[in-house]
Parts: sequence; C-alpha cells; structure tokens
Amino acid sequence: MGWFNGWFGPSTDNSSSDPLARLDPKLREFLQKEAPVKYTPSSESNPQPPVVPPHRQLDAQSQKEQENASQSPVPPESLFPDGRYAHIWKTYTSQATIEAATKTDHEKLMDVLDSYKDRKAAIGRAALENCADEQFTWATCMKSGGVKARLTMCSDEVKKFERCYNNQSRLLKALGYLNTYGRSAEEDERIQMRADELYHQMLKQEEEIKKAKEEGREAPEFRSVLEEAAKVRQRQQEAVAAQGNIPPPPAELIASWKEKLEKLPEQDRAAEEAALRADYRANAEMAASIQGLWQEQAKQREERRKKGEETFMDRFRGMVAAGKVTEKKEDNNK
Repeated sequence: MGWFNGWFGPSTDNSSSDPLARLDPKLREFLQKEAPVKYTPSSESNPQPPVVPPHRQLDAQSQKEQENASQSPVPPESLFPDGRYAHIWKTYTSQATIEAATKTDHEKLMDVLDSYKDRKAAIGRAALENCADEQFTWATCMKSGGVKARLTMCSDEVKKFERCYNNQSRLLKALGYLNTYGRSAEEDERIQMRADELYHQMLKQEEEIKKAKEEGREAPEFRSVLEEAAKVRQRQQEAVAAQGNIPPPPAELIASWKEKLEKLPEQDRAAEEAALRADYRANAEMAASIQGLWQEQAKQREERRKKGEETFMDRFRGMVAAGKVTEKKEDNNK
C-alpha cells in the first residue's frame, strides 16, 4: 500500500529523482490519465548536451554566418537581410559607380589632382597631430609663461614645435604617407604612429649623446631612425621599377637636391633627402595617372572614329596632337 511508504520512507532508489514515486500506484495511475500534460520522470529525460567554450561558440557562429552569407541569395547591396525585394536589388547600381561612369575627362583629371593635393594637406594634419604636445607647450607658454619667455615670445618652445613639425613631415613622406593610391585609413594611421615613434626615438638618442658628452664619455653610436624608412622606400621603388611606370630621377634634379641638402644641418640631411625622393615619387605617380587618362581618352577617340561617331572636339584634339608630333620631328632634325 502507498501509505506504508509514507511511514517507512521510499523503497526504491528512483524516489529521490521522481517525486511521484511515493504516491499510491492507483492514485499515480489516475493522475497520469487525467493530467493534461504527460509527466515523464527525470530519470527518463534526455541527457544535457556538452558545454562548449565561449570562444568556440563564437568561432562556430561566425563560420555559420559566413556560410549563410555566401549561400544567401540576397545581394550585398540590399537593405533587407530577410530577402525582400531581392530581384530588384540584383539590378541596383550604387551612386558612386554611376558617378564614376558618367564623369567627364576633365572631372577625372581633377580627381587625380585633388587626390594629390589632399594627400599633401593630410601630411600637414598628421604632423600637427603628432606634435600636439609641443604645440600645447607653446600655447601654454604664451598664456602663462614667465617674464623671460614672454620677452622672447617663447622662442625655445617655437623652435621645438617647428623642429617637430618639419621632422614629422619628413618622416611621414619617407615612410610613404604621400602615396595616394591603394592604401587604407588603417595603413595611414599605422604610418603616422610609426613616424611619431621614430621621432621620439631620435630625440632620445640625441639626449643620450648629449649626456655622454657632458660626462666626458665617448658618445654612443646609434642606428639611424631613417634606416627603416629607407628600407620601406627601397621596397616601394623596387615594386615600382618592376612595373616600369616611374623612371628614376634625372641628374639635374639630383644636383638640385644636393645643393638644397648642403644648406641643412648634418643631422637633418638624411630625412630631407628621403622626403625629396618621396615627393618625386608622388609627383611621378600623379603624372603616370594623368598619362593613363590621356591614353584612355585617345583610345576612346579612336574607337569613335572607327565607328564614324567622331565629334568636333575629337578632330580638334587630333589636329593638336598631329601638330605636336610635327614640331618634335622638326626639332630632332635640327
């Protein structure tokens, strides 16, 4: 009988896991028949799945998302991930693509020139960001400096800021910051941080050399901070030379560089030379881009001429180009 179990305790081992084990068998059978939800003892329940570490869950989730994205019929331009209007989004063309396809020759040329000007201005902004401490010290001196500092217009702080700005600009150019093509914003930030690190490393080396001279010791020898910049520049020049797009600097330009470098202090010549070579490379890249635009325009004019769709401007440009070729031949004959 069930009430004996209530007196003497459960007689089965499963009573601790099954709360209905203490009931009378008839009452238990009645409850199982009348209950709207069937009761199953916990001993018969399914075992819990093994616990997966969080990092593996994230890896599996990201892998699953990538597989779903690759197999998803939704175009990447769609604003509806659930697949709505997918047949319309398949034919979507972005505004940037349309503008690039409908630009005139003059607009394409201005894009190249504007990109070069923007990079030149970006070097100035990056140098100012790296020299923020020197600029703040200068401003603080002008506002609340001593009598001597105000009488000299904070000349020491101004010299420190100017030196920081000039050297940061040179290092940025030497590391390839002026390069206008094929680089992301993350790469720009990495170059900017590396230039700032090299500049402060140079200051630390100068401080140690000065301290050694004051103590009468032999000045330590350090590796130039521009060696890394020179290696980066050499790799870039080798890559460009492999493409054959940018010629080496002419002898006249190198002679003008030497005259300019002789006027600078010895410690600033290496950085200035690297900056000059970076300027030349950026100018050569811009000229190569413009030359490529002109060649593309000439090809398009030739295609229109073959189709009989030549315009008045096409004929005019053809006459101008023919005149230039004639002048070159006459100069060569002379």
